[in-house]
Amino acid sequence: MSNENKLRAHAEEKYAAELYELKQQDRRPKPPNWHLSPWAIATYILGGTLDNGFEVSPKYIGNGRLIEIAIATLTTDRALMLMGIPGTGKTWVSEHLAAAISGDSKLLIQGTAGTAEEALRYGWNYASLIAKGPSDEALVPSPIMVAMKRGQIARVEELTRMPADVQDALITILSEKVLPIPELNDEVQAVKGFNVVATANDRDRGVNDLSSALRRRFNTVVLPLPATIEEEISIVKQRVQEIGQAMELPAEPPALEEIRRVVTIFRELRGGLTQDGKTKLKSPSSTLSTAEVISVMNSGLALAAHFGDGNLNATDLAASLTGAIIKDPVHDAVIWRDYLETVAKQREMWVDLYRACRQLV
Repeated sequence: MSNENKLRAHAEEKYAAELYELKQQDRRPKPPNWHLSPWAIATYILGGTLDNGFEVSPKYIGNGRLIEIAIATLTTDRALMLMGIPGTGKTWVSEHLAAAISGDSKLLIQGTAGTAEEALRYGWNYASLIAKGPSDEALVPSPIMVAMKRGQIARVEELTRMPADVQDALITILSEKVLPIPELNDEVQAVKGFNVVATANDRDRGVNDLSSALRRRFNTVVLPLPATIEEEISIVKQRVQEIGQAMELPAEPPALEEIRRVVTIFRELRGGLTQDGKTKLKSPSSTLSTAEVISVMNSGLALAAHFGDGNLNATDLAASLTGAIIKDPVHDAVIWRDYLETVAKQREMWVDLYRACRQLV
């Protein structure tokens, strides 16, 4: 299947041209089994211009030093933990790290409350197990076992969603670089280049704390929310355009002013203070992350494309904006109405957005 027909191509597929060009230009030393040098990986994620004039697009907009620390961690025997609230780009960064280092971001385990230990270690083909007993043919390797054999990066998403006893299955793998298979009286020893990138957050409900023994096996890099409004606007603009193209939405890209309004609302409610510092605000229970801004803009674009004139306006934004902010129908609704009356209504250029949102709450 061509990338054009895929709803979402993997990073190594979507940015294959950039990875190829970087590999051609990369003359710096590479760790064992890495496709690119640490310098080239940082350039791939942060963006830049190569010696031949080729432009590499930025995948992460923010503090570049955090990305350098993350890459440097993976050159050692320490695993990497990307920590942060939802919507700070943890999954996005982990995927691009795996794509640039190993050329394969698909060795992925998605953590949930129902994730079993077999997802981290290995499972069995039960038909083969019953017919022949424990054997190499009956064993079903986990993405981590595959990564150990190949010397690649394995990704574990939402590690803190997994039960604590399942999390601890990683301890031997990360400390000894060995995965025992007692049923076969055997083990898998990690090949050079193997490592784990995990993501976690401690804000959502249903989070299980990591044991101190497991936490010691990781170097933690905290990815913050964008530091400035301009940085956040730039992230939203880039991602909305990419998703709009992938979804083939027949709508005009959103005007920068519409993005600015939504980002301003989220930042003010998140921080509990208006931009001018004059009005204190109550914050709703929702996280109001950058990812949710992107979702609001894309929902608005879909409405504009299919039920409007193709140009994003306040009416298209109002429903998804209200839905993103009001998670608790009692507590959050009061906060949102108060914001509309005390802040949005007073801004001359926001009259259309105020009226559209006020009709819904």
